[in-house]
Amino acid sequence: MENAVNSRLQSVQFGAVQTYKSIAIVPLIAPADGIFQYRTRGEALATWDIAITEVSAAGSVPDLMVVNRANKPVLLIDGEELAGAKQNRVLNTSILIKEVSETKIPVSCTEQGRWSYASQAFAESGHVMAYKSRSKKTRSVHQSLEACGTPKSDQGEVWDGVAELQVKACCMSPTSAMSDVYKAREEDLRKCDEIFKPVANQVGLLAFIGGKPAGADMVSLTSTYAKLHPKLVRSYTLEGLLDDKAKPVTADGPTTRAKEFLAEIAAAEERQFVSVGHGTDYRYKAKALAGTALVHQNEVIHAAFFRLEETEQPDHIVAFANRRRFTR
Repeated sequence: MENAVNSRLQSVQFGAVQTYKSIAIVPLIAPADGIFQYRTRGEALATWDIAITEVSAAGSVPDLMVVNRANKPVLLIDGEELAGAKQNRVLNTSILIKEVSETKIPVSCTEQGRWSYASQAFAESGHVMAYKSRSKKTRSVHQSLEACGTPKSDQGEVWDGVAELQVKACCMSPTSAMSDVYKAREEDLRKCDEIFKPVANQVGLLAFIGGKPAGADMVSLTSTYAKLHPKLVRSYTLEGLLDDKAKPVTADGPTTRAKEFLAEIAAAEERQFVSVGHGTDYRYKAKALAGTALVHQNEVIHAAFFRLEETEQPDHIVAFANRRRFTR
């Protein structure tokens, strides 16, 4: 059977490059939609078909519980943030929640200074983790899967990433919440929203900051992408707006570099792991790249790939087993 991820990478086409300051986004266009149908987390929460809560009254930082009452799967994507309960969290990996099921999901905390109930269940925060933190989390989750078969993150590294964002944005959050950084930069982000609009048949994006590839996200359905587009765009534009060293970009060049980045993904080392829900969790690793793809029925339901900064690359990091820091 042909590798579904490579097939998807080869089939996507590039839309017209969109630019603003140091940020360039290349829309990824699909020749056809996938066949397998599912709902987004936002859709399912809006109709009360799913409930996402702490695993118990006491709670556990790296785990949450999802109850799906509907007869349709629900997609939770890597890096999506959940707001409420005892503290805000983000998904460690993309999960296709099974129909009429109860599933414990792996998460990371993005609000270090709160451990008390704000609500019984989680709601949409409207955010996806900023891409630099997502890239580090993707790498550490891969290391955890290889080491012990579980999709755990380096929680201390996640908190460090949130703290770094706060400093860059000059936003001191009382609970060290990632969402407060997004709120502080809302005006700038709205400007990006106006520029980086979705286009027809778009299923993903490839973002560049200062002329260099930052990362890419893609899903199997155009309707799904349209719903995820605003928060996926913001996960890249927030970092771009805060990077005062990044050079302004033009529409020339990103398309060629986009082809090179997709070729680099195709050449990366690939491993497969059992997913928490439907499908298989594919993981990709190269010296300067980390990636993940959720594949079900030979369709790439969601995939995300990130350029690693030099300090994140294997030659420059301490082994995961020696530095992971989990809590509670």
